[in-house]
Amino acid sequence: MQNVINQCNEENYEPLVNNVLKKAYKMMNIKKKTIINIIFVKNDYMRELNKNYRNQDAITDVLTFPSGLKGELGDVFIAPYVAMEQAKTYGHTFKREMGFLIVHGFLHALGYDHDTAEKEHVMFALQEKILDKVKLSR
Repeated sequence: MQNVINQCNEENYEPLVNNVLKKAYKMMNIKKKTIINIIFVKNDYMRELNKNYRNQDAITDVLTFPSGLKGELGDVFIAPYVAMEQAKTYGHTFKREMGFLIVHGFLHALGYDHDTAEKEHVMFALQEKILDKVKLSR
């Protein structure tokens, strides 16, 4: 289960979140009663979060704060305006970039990381598998 909170614009990202997370939960064998919060924020708020929690005074695309509580995965903050720019840079659709960020944040909430080459290989392979299932692969 997921809660979708959109603090940045009028676009409805909920169908995309639901579609992506439905497949992600299934592939990762996560019980449906497990909650994750997906929060879409403006760039200035994302920069503030990144500065306060990661000591980096820069806008980023996605930040995940794992919960540690039973039945809760945590909070995933996504900056759609950054995703728009990245989609152009990487030459794929905005929908694909948003799907990638949703999955990326979800996997971080599960404890996956990409701070070493080995961990990155595992995490990114999982991301692509999930994105393939929702037809958002490269």
